[in-house]
Amino acid sequence: MSQLYVGTSGWAYPSWKPDFYPAKLPQKNFLRHYAGALNTVEVNFTFRQLVKETTVQKWIAETPAGFRFGVKAHQVITHIKRLKKTEDFLPRFLATIEPLARAEKLGPVLFQLPPNLKADAAVLEEFLVTLPRALPAAFEFRHDSWLTDQTFDLLRKYNRALCIAETEDRFTPDVITADFCYYRYRKPQYTPDERVAMVGRIRDHLANSRNVFAYFKHEETPEGALYAVDLLKAVETLLATSPAGTRAVTSPSVR
Repeated sequence: MSQLYVGTSGWAYPSWKPDFYPAKLPQKNFLRHYAGALNTVEVNFTFRQLVKETTVQKWIAETPAGFRFGVKAHQVITHIKRLKKTEDFLPRFLATIEPLARAEKLGPVLFQLPPNLKADAAVLEEFLVTLPRALPAAFEFRHDSWLTDQTFDLLRKYNRALCIAETEDRFTPDVITADFCYYRYRKPQYTPDERVAMVGRIRDHLANSRNVFAYFKHEETPEGALYAVDLLKAVETLLATSPAGTRAVTSPSVR
C-alpha cells in the first residue's frame, strides 16, 4: 500500500531545543530522536561532499525499519557538469549511497538544477537514460523554462518525479509525473488553511497508490520539524477514519 514519508531538510540543529529535541539531549543522539518522530529526512550535505560509508552505516544503525533518507545529488552532476557527461561521476556518487538502498532505507535522490540552467529537453533525456531504472529520482527545476508539457512528458516516460517546491517567491505547478510525489515546503510559515490543503492533496495521492515524500525547510527555529510532525499525524488521523478502500499505510513511528 502507499506510504507517506514526512520530514525536514536536515536534522542536526541544536536550535531546535527544547521544542523538538529535549533540552539536555546530546547532538550525537539527534538522529535517533528525530527518527522516533518522523520517518524520513532529506540529506543536503551530499550536494557538496561524497558521504563516507562509516557515516551511512551509522545512519542505518540509528534509524528504524521503514525510515527513508532522501539524498540531494552532488553539485558536480547538477551544477558543474549540468547533467552533461556525467557517466564517470554519477556511478561514483550512487555507490556512496548504495548501502542505504541495500538496507531498504534509500528514499528518492533529488536532482536540484541551478536557477540559471534553462530548459534543454535533449540534455535532460540523455541524462534520464543514464539513471538506473530502480533508482527513485526527483527533479527540481528552478528556471521557469523547464515547466512545460515537454518536460513533464519526459519525466513521465522515465517515471521520475517533478519536485513540487515552493518558496515565498516561486511555486512549481503540482503536476504528477511518476508513481510517487516529492514536495519541498520552503516557506518559513504556513497558515492553518495551507496545512489543511496539504493534508487533502496528500490523501488524494495515497488513495491513488502514490507514495509521498514531503520535506519542510530547516530554519534556526524548530518550526519546520513541528510542521512535519503535525502533518504526519493529521494525515494518519484522516486515513484512520476514511473508508477502508481509501486507507493507506503510513509511518508506525508516531503513535
